[in-house]
Amino acid sequence: MNNSNIYAGYRYPAQIISHAVWLYHRFTLSFRDIEELLAARGIVVSYETIRQWCKKYGAIYCNKIKKNRGQLGDTWYLDEVFIKINGVLHYLWRAVDQDGDEIDILVQKRKNKAAAMRFFKRLLKEQGGTPLKVVTDKLASYSAAKKELMPSVEHSTVQYENNGCELSHQPTRQQERQMRQFKSQGQAQRFLSCHGVVNNLFRFGRHLMQAKHYRAFRDRSFSEWVQVSCIQNLD
Repeated sequence: MNNSNIYAGYRYPAQIISHAVWLYHRFTLSFRDIEELLAARGIVVSYETIRQWCKKYGAIYCNKIKKNRGQLGDTWYLDEVFIKINGVLHYLWRAVDQDGDEIDILVQKRKNKAAAMRFFKRLLKEQGGTPLKVVTDKLASYSAAKKELMPSVEHSTVQYENNGCELSHQPTRQQERQMRQFKSQGQAQRFLSCHGVVNNLFRFGRHLMQAKHYRAFRDRSFSEWVQVSCIQNLD
């Protein structure tokens, strides 16, 4: 196997590292769960090593996926939800597009105008342009920040229109319970950023398509994962 330089110095093959990182960010699993799953395949590795892999390579893989995906939808749905980090209340700001793909997230201690502006600036930089429409709840911070940064963009606060974004917080809640709360703001930001990117890649409306089409999309996602993780097939 011809490993990329990003794996230099690691004694485990790239396939194992890539698979462990995929398991962690694709499913609600702990490092110890992944340790056991690998052990069932005869691969002996500690959960601490898996943690180090996920910390380093999760960001590398997800940055490549984000570069490949380009700009997402032109209608942004924004919502914020509280999360506790070491017992301290924080706010997770999330934006998704009209297809349900997560655009970005930002963990902050406040939900005032300054926090909303920080999130809008991050989205504008990430997407490289303004949307056609922004949909939020009635939090005044959104209106104040949008008026200053994107005054010409349509803004809707119609009840129930933002349900899709509100539902997108459910996987975060599941992972928060699995982790027994996040340990730091930086850890939450790193994990949730990668978690959203990986779920975008592998999330399909399976109930809306035939099985053969679902399998084709899934195979395409696996192919992209192999590409971004620099795995080479064995001859």
